Amino acid sequence: MKITPSYVRRHKEAKPGIFLLVVALLVAIVGYGGTCGTAQPVPTPSENLEIRTWYDLDAVRDNLAGNHTLMNDLDCNSPGYAELASPTANEGKGWDPIGTFITDVGYIDFGGNFDGQGYQIHDLYINRPDEWCVGLFFGQSGVVKNIGVVNVTVTGNYSIGSLVGFNSGTVIDCYASGNVIGEVGVGILAGRSNGSIGNSFSTGNVTGTRSVGNLVGINGGAMDYCYSTGSVSGHEYVGGLVGCNHYGTVSNSHSSAKVTGNDYVGGLVGCNGIPDLDLGEGNIVSDSYSTGSVSGYAYVGGLVGINYESYVRNSYSTSSVSGHEFVGGLVGKNAIPSIHIKLGEPSCCDWGVSESYASGNVTGERYVGGLVGQNHGVPMDKWVPPEEFFVMVRNSYSTGNVTGNSSVGGLVGWNLYSTVSDSFWDTQTSGQATSAGGTGKTTTEMQDITTFSGAGWDIIAVNNSGDRNPSYIWNIVDDVTYPFLSWQS
Repeated sequence: MKITPSYVRRHKEAKPGIFLLVVALLVAIVGYGGTCGTAQPVPTPSENLEIRTWYDLDAVRDNLAGNHTLMNDLDCNSPGYAELASPTANEGKGWDPIGTFITDVGYIDFGGNFDGQGYQIHDLYINRPDEWCVGLFFGQSGVVKNIGVVNVTVTGNYSIGSLVGFNSGTVIDCYASGNVIGEVGVGILAGRSNGSIGNSFSTGNVTGTRSVGNLVGINGGAMDYCYSTGSVSGHEYVGGLVGCNHYGTVSNSHSSAKVTGNDYVGGLVGCNGIPDLDLGEGNIVSDSYSTGSVSGYAYVGGLVGINYESYVRNSYSTSSVSGHEFVGGLVGKNAIPSIHIKLGEPSCCDWGVSESYASGNVTGERYVGGLVGQNHGVPMDKWVPPEEFFVMVRNSYSTGNVTGNSSVGGLVGWNLYSTVSDSFWDTQTSGQATSAGGTGKTTTEMQDITTFSGAGWDIIAVNNSGDRNPSYIWNIVDDVTYPFLSWQS
């Protein structure tokens, strides 16, 4: 049956990246001293394929630069399934990912165009727990579009997804569903992406150890208009949409997934930037939101677990959040690296959270805040002007109930070497009269436009909650609602 994804909206295309992995970068991100190899030149295609059977799909591996078209659904009843993609195929390993691995040299990935025309590939089975870059495609640097990969069962080691293990090209209007298990860099759609993913979604269950996301495990490219549902579980860097966003952007996206982990756990993104390893300037989460439940031990946030030398803008979370320490309704910990002091480098002074809000309930032990658990800069140094070592919270608010035992605040649990400006929390709904930053207001005051316009917010009143004035960042139904972002539907 031909199905068009329901979440087809405009997207911002990113130019396909070059799939060249550096060992040091992978060590920093995942703690593994290895790579999936270096992409080699794609050979001239011998033919362009019209794919009607699993045999035809298998032939793509011999035509990696071709323009291929899926002509119908493929499932367990389609010719070639038993031999190529079933639990008994390839001695129980199932499907052999498309892409040729060349030991110490590298590999040849898919560099052509694959158009699914809205059709689906069902029942894909892969069981390769010791292998890297596992998916329908081992790696792809071309264009894969308009395809659903559904009812999958995929198991691998590093960089594991059902559609593609490693994406350095463009994936657009695609979706995936099922169960995916791996160790590092695990997602239902893709294990790792340094290219672009747009208008795509995932649903199902994903389990891993590190950098685990429902849609993508590790994002180092551009993600736009994507969403996820289902569940995610892992140890660290665990997110409802993306496990770890490193040198990447996530925009116009959302997740309702249930997220469970230990450290660096977020309703949308587990870690936005990598803590304590290297500099990840430019990581951005914007115009996005989360609604699922989030639970972990440390660095747990409704939207982002840890925001490290990075940006969260124009976003919100309604997720309920629970953890032990560094727990926030929007961000668990908002921080910048001390490495700038050691190097004497200039640093941007506006990393952090801006024009965002959280409304979910937050429960923790220490460093617990309705918006941010801990807002942490670094001490001043004689080599660098003091103002260049602050992270900030600006023009933001929270309304959820907040409970904890130590360093608990209605807006921010703990604030050190950092700034909180023109931001507010509801003292009544939060149950907290104090905060490490921000200004407490009653519910009536939080629904009064003058509270925010008087603080310089870009806000305007609209007639009802269905109205929007996109000329302003914030809209409000005066004396009726809290402020809401004008892009919210």
